[in-house]
Amino acid sequence: MWELIDLLKRELAVIIVGATPIFELRGAIPLGVSMGFTPIQSTILSIIGNILPIPFLLLLLKPIFKFLRRYDKFDKIIEWIENRTLRRSKRMKKYTLLGLYLLVAVPLPTTGAYTGSLAASLFNIRFKFAFPTIVAGVITAGIIMYILSSIGVMVLV
Repeated sequence: MWELIDLLKRELAVIIVGATPIFELRGAIPLGVSMGFTPIQSTILSIIGNILPIPFLLLLLKPIFKFLRRYDKFDKIIEWIENRTLRRSKRMKKYTLLGLYLLVAVPLPTTGAYTGSLAASLFNIRFKFAFPTIVAGVITAGIIMYILSSIGVMVLV
């Protein structure tokens, strides 16, 4: 019984790290591997965690930003976040959905589901197009990180 509880705690930890901004898949997959999961187990848990916040981000970012812009302190922070995202997603605007997919799929710092969701909101991409595109990007990034994690495990063994 305690082994099952320990396993669930470790799985939940990987899912939560996968759902957090900044770390996302890039942090969750190596964490899962370091906790004893195989790269494929770690990748699946990380992808699940990374997908969980996407619908909420797509639906709530604009209303939250609009509400917070009423306050001077938050207005400057939101403006900085928007400008940073727009700078990082210039090419995305040109290619729209393909650009959104690539923005999420390439597992580099400042890319991923959060940046993609913010960019989709800023460029007014409808939920029914943005959600599957971002999910496809997350899965692709997961596959890339899986390959890198598998290579890392093979090198260490």
